[in-house]
Amino acid sequence: MTTTFLHDLLARRRAGHSLEAPFYRDEAVFQADLAHVFGRHWIFVAVEPQLPQPGDFVTVDIGRSSVLLVRDDDGRVRAFHNVCRHRGTRLCAAQQGALGNIVCPYHQWTYDLGGALIHADHMPAGFDREAHGLRPVHVQLLAGLVFVCLADEPPEDMQRMVSEMTPYLAPHRLAECKVAAQVDIVEQGNWKLTMENNRECYHCVANHPELTVSLYEYGFGYRPGPQNAEGIQRFKDIMAASHARWEGMGLPSREIDVLDERVTGFRTQRLPLDRAGQSQTLDAAVACRKLLGSFTDPALGGLSFWTQPNSWHHFMSDHVVSFAVLPIAPERTLVRTTWCVHRDAIEGVDYDVARLTAVWNATNDQDRRLVEASQAGVADPAYEPGPYSPYTEELVEKFTRWYVQRMRALAA
Repeated sequence: MTTTFLHDLLARRRAGHSLEAPFYRDEAVFQADLAHVFGRHWIFVAVEPQLPQPGDFVTVDIGRSSVLLVRDDDGRVRAFHNVCRHRGTRLCAAQQGALGNIVCPYHQWTYDLGGALIHADHMPAGFDREAHGLRPVHVQLLAGLVFVCLADEPPEDMQRMVSEMTPYLAPHRLAECKVAAQVDIVEQGNWKLTMENNRECYHCVANHPELTVSLYEYGFGYRPGPQNAEGIQRFKDIMAASHARWEGMGLPSREIDVLDERVTGFRTQRLPLDRAGQSQTLDAAVACRKLLGSFTDPALGGLSFWTQPNSWHHFMSDHVVSFAVLPIAPERTLVRTTWCVHRDAIEGVDYDVARLTAVWNATNDQDRRLVEASQAGVADPAYEPGPYSPYTEELVEKFTRWYVQRMRALAA
């Protein structure tokens, strides 16, 4: 793809409208997304409970790059390119597991958990093992969330997000949890359609009966308009009372929204839940009887956290659910959902996996169908970019604006 083609495509973008069809379908645009969005920014890839012990590892594919996450002998989470320094063999083919050292399956070159090459048979005298350690990948932990950046120089404003978000997330003690379930689905749609769908709840009442048992749609980018002003005011009153209570308990709750203002854009807010007001379940009561951290009150709403370009998270009193979006092809996207509970919670006693996952398993399948219908639509010759609602799709516009800003920097 030439810079001129991308520049012309971006020049046709109308503010407040969806993107031109090639942004969702074109192979060259997809490769530019991998190189200049997923290759240069902080990408959410895992939660710390996936790596509970030294030697535990997780592999994540970001485009053609495979990243190996491993907890070393000192308890640190490290990230490396999952490529042997001998002849490039993929080191770990499994998605997760445990190992003592990192051993290449081809010629048995062996690396310790810090990435140092400690064994390489049949190499000549004077061979410098120190010069052939695994290539590191930048890794950043945020209160139990694991982000990586493939760029040589990652965006510096990640530290600002860590500083601002740690007080919000830390009370849930995600690093002290365990993974109760993880589900991967592949959507037959472009990753940007997946993210756009997530960034609004305009569609929620009509499409997500399980989710809207507990979730007020007004917490997801709604603004007062002719059709919803009264409902939004009621929600604001509920939220003001809830925030006062939670802030009094030492739980930061106010909104921070810098989705399109920073390179490492994000948004957070602790939102009240409907019905029992405790958790995102089919009856809005907790799914796990053992609460997280030192919580004793189950009615703490849902702390929502969205990051650009590829994740969203919901932190509740009893569990955390995290979502990672990873592009596979122009019209194929992996959505990985991970549910975590207190590490001392006992399955079958404190929680039931089916009940814990019911809402988001249903919602993810519904969203998959919506994304795939959108992908079919943008492939139709009749498609042209349509207008976002100023009352319900502000966060979609912020995602799109963030993306366009990144791509314009490339085309400049």
